[in-house]
Parts: sequence; C-alpha cells; structure tokens
Amino acid sequence: MGTVQVVLGQRLLREADQAARRIKVNRSALVRAALRDYLDQLQIREREARDRRGYEQAPDREFRAWDGVAAWPDE
Repeated sequence: MGTVQVVLGQRLLREADQAARRIKVNRSALVRAALRDYLDQLQIREREARDRRGYEQAPDREFRAWDGVAAWPDE
C-alpha cells in the first residue's frame, strides 16, 4: 500500500473527520472508500458516454427489427 499526502481545507477536513467517526473508520479508510466510489462512478460515466456516442452513430440499429411489428396506440 502506498502513502499519499493530500491537502484539504479546514472545512473539508472537519467534515471528513466527522463522517469517519460516524461510520467508525479512520480518515484513511474514509478517503480510500470515497476515492473507490468516485472511480467507480467515473467508469460508469465513461461507459455511458461511449454507449451514447455509439447510439448517436447508429441510433435505431437496435430497434429496427420492431418497425413492422410494434406500433404506438392511437390516442
């Protein structure tokens, strides 16, 4: 495991320490969990952006088979 030094403002440090106490972990464990969650969310956003670009390039490829079958109900 590596060591990283991070500079935090007083308010963020105080809030982090309060959160760590609430969930009964030390500050390092809180930061590790937060960073892990952030990286997971970043990966999800990157996948969504990739999928969005793919659908923009071929927007109805997936649903073309339903064109002759499905119809919207008359209102």
